[in-house]
Amino acid sequence: MHLTAMGDYAVRAVAEIAAAHPRRIKAAEVARRQRIPLKFVENILIMLRRAGVVNAKRGVGGGYTLARPPAAITVADVVRAVEGPLANVRGLRPERLRYPGAAQPLTDLWIAVRVNLRDVLEQVTYADLARGRLPAATMRLTRRLGARVPH
Repeated sequence: MHLTAMGDYAVRAVAEIAAAHPRRIKAAEVARRQRIPLKFVENILIMLRRAGVVNAKRGVGGGYTLARPPAAITVADVVRAVEGPLANVRGLRPERLRYPGAAQPLTDLWIAVRVNLRDVLEQVTYADLARGRLPAATMRLTRRLGARVPH
């Protein structure tokens, strides 16, 4: 999985908004707490508002809140809102790919990769992050032999 800076910042920004839930938090406070440039946060929050992840209120008492309860928003929701589909190959969804010859099984491989990404990212909610605990199934994956070995 390749997560851009925008995706990383979005996941972190929503974590701060979830931690403040149900009270509003200003974009500048999110930026300060996560050490993200304010302009990035502002652009991300516009995308997240359009995607129905956050709500915005202007003015003195304004700021951002989650559009749904933290338990109803997954990390996958946020990644998709700013990055697009969780898994694609050259900009195409895996099920749209057709390979000739010996490469033919790759379509199913990329679909399996997407399923595994979904299994993790769709089970982790912002309520989990606000509590500071990931689901047990996710934590078991982090304890597998070799899990922390890069590539």
